[in-house]
Amino acid sequence: MAWTAEFDPRALKELEKLDKSVQKRVVEFIQQRILGTPGPRELGKALQGGKVKLWRYRVGDYRLICRIHDEASRVRVLRVAHRREVYR
Repeated sequence: MAWTAEFDPRALKELEKLDKSVQKRVVEFIQQRILGTPGPRELGKALQGGKVKLWRYRVGDYRLICRIHDEASRVRVLRVAHRREVYR
């Protein structure tokens, strides 16, 4: 079963504020690297502390914070932001 991705409204708004070249890199990363693998946990890192069950993906200086729904084979992107701002 193929994985799908969906954006939280907040993440979509953050993505739209980024430079066009960064937007393209983020979307390509999601399509090719996250959805193109048998499992989305192969590339990312699990967050710890109060943010358990969330995964982090690195795209240059930007980070994607995602929740992985195994039962629906879906990756929900919750945040897209620069690394200095994303964890706040």
